[in-house]
Amino acid sequence: MVTLQPLGNTGVQVSEIGLGTWKYHGGVEPLRRGIALGATLIDTAEMYRTENVVGQAIQGMRDQVFLATKVSGDHLRADAVLWAAEASLKLLGTEVIDLYQIHWPDNRVPIKETMQAMETLVDRGQVRYLGVSNFSLRELQAAQAVMSKYPIVANQVLYNLNARDIERDLLPYCQQQHITILAYTPLDDGRLAASSRFRRNRSTQVLERIAAEVQKTMAQVALNWCLSRPYVIAIPKSDSVERTVENCQASGWRLSAEQVQQLDAAFA
Repeated sequence: MVTLQPLGNTGVQVSEIGLGTWKYHGGVEPLRRGIALGATLIDTAEMYRTENVVGQAIQGMRDQVFLATKVSGDHLRADAVLWAAEASLKLLGTEVIDLYQIHWPDNRVPIKETMQAMETLVDRGQVRYLGVSNFSLRELQAAQAVMSKYPIVANQVLYNLNARDIERDLLPYCQQQHITILAYTPLDDGRLAASSRFRRNRSTQVLERIAAEVQKTMAQVALNWCLSRPYVIAIPKSDSVERTVENCQASGWRLSAEQVQQLDAAFA
């Protein structure tokens, strides 16, 4: 079963492996299989056009799922935020969104206007917790500065062994502030899952070697590396039951500190 970890400082426990749905075409079965294995955090978005299939997948098990979705970065005016949330609730077939996130910032719209609308959704009981996505450190701090009632508990960003820019400033800040990082594309579109599909290099050779040492797949090691960072949850996407099971099995164990250091150095 997938291990739980805290979501920010909310006191709520969520699965450290979630189910992403960007470019998802797998239907309900992979999602339901993931839920059965304990990957109960499901992430979708207005823009993904997968809220309907997520809603179908969680029918009869809504109380088992931590449901995250996002308002499009094109809909950040106050009235548009409220409208988008209503539309997402209908597609998802639920009365409440557990984590509602701004998909990307838009400097043409005052962040205060957007965040006040987000807080209104919490006041209405339509949303439990608030997050952002693709926010830089400066953008995250600007959003935090205008919040009057509720904290930002998560920032969903690109993070994997091949994409580590957030380690410069955003990741340390979020860890200090107890803001969870939801790492999307944690397998780098498959580049970290199977070296045979891409040119082998020294980095992937280290990944292969460590996978052999721990008797796990490359994908499982790459995901577990993400989980070695405090306040990081990985949300891989898979269209198949088999791959969903594989991803879920990246949880429940840990790479050694030495193995993490070796991967850090190999993919620096």
